Amino acid sequence: MNQRKQAALHRLARLEGQVRGVIRMIEEDRYCVDILNQTLAIRSALAQVEVLILQDHADECVERAIASNDADAQREKFRELVSIFEKVCR
Repeated sequence: MNQRKQAALHRLARLEGQVRGVIRMIEEDRYCVDILNQTLAIRSALAQVEVLILQDHADECVERAIASNDADAQREKFRELVSIFEKVCR
């Protein structure tokens, strides 16, 4: 397993703990702003995981399509990247 995948898994495990913490905060009726600050931190951490996965996709899948000299595969991977960027920009 490459370093990016390991980093993504590590961050996701931490995120899992953060989500459980937010659940406890809500159950304990903690201050709303404190809960929101934690959800913002979760969102930011998840975005970092997305970047790692996108980098891995570009380095592995897109690079493989480019090396294949298969124009259809290259177009497909390019369209995937454009689609992901469109979703991120929303």
